[in-house]
Amino acid sequence: MKEYDTYIFDLDGTLLATLNDLATSTNYALHTHSMPQRTLDEVRSFVGNGVRKLIERAVPKGTDTAEVEAVLKTFRLHYIDHSLDTTKPYPGIMDMLERLKRSNKRIAVVSNKFYAATQELCRHFFGGLVEVAIGEREGIRKKPAPDTVEEAFRQLGVGKGNAVYIGDSDVDIATARNSGIPCISVLWGFRDKDFLIEHGATVFVESPQELLDFH
Repeated sequence: MKEYDTYIFDLDGTLLATLNDLATSTNYALHTHSMPQRTLDEVRSFVGNGVRKLIERAVPKGTDTAEVEAVLKTFRLHYIDHSLDTTKPYPGIMDMLERLKRSNKRIAVVSNKFYAATQELCRHFFGGLVEVAIGEREGIRKKPAPDTVEEAFRQLGVGKGNAVYIGDSDVDIATARNSGIPCISVLWGFRDKDFLIEHGATVFVESPQELLDFH
């Protein structure tokens, strides 16, 4: 099995179980603006393309742009204060990251979550285990464009020759493809195996422990 030196991880649904907090902030924002609530499964299907797309999908069809912006602002303010309420690493994640680190692997996180939340969550949960954490921000295209992955390589000071991307969604598969690196799809996240296969996934792991087989 191929050995990799650099591991680029998605965040939500891959390293962290964030769905409950995302759903709570989504429904808080919707309720604040007198809009219908969404179920957990609906929110699960909405995530992956950044918070703006999450809110665009969550609001009623036909909502005007100004109202979408207002809901998005409410979501952001609520989420930055409540992103740690129930969010935690999936079982086995911390041990896996610690063992990769001990093996001198380079580790980065690339997320479509907004930049401040990505930085805060990675700092809170992973400390020095994650060297670089990049979220959505102005001036850099979000996934599935390769820009944030390329920025991670730049900040790590490495090339992509011996790197792998690990994620749980179709967006992650496309991001890896656009970045010219292999993708490992995890099966504990927000998308099921059939969905991932439909979108081109070919390598799967059922537990974080299995990622250690690649180094």
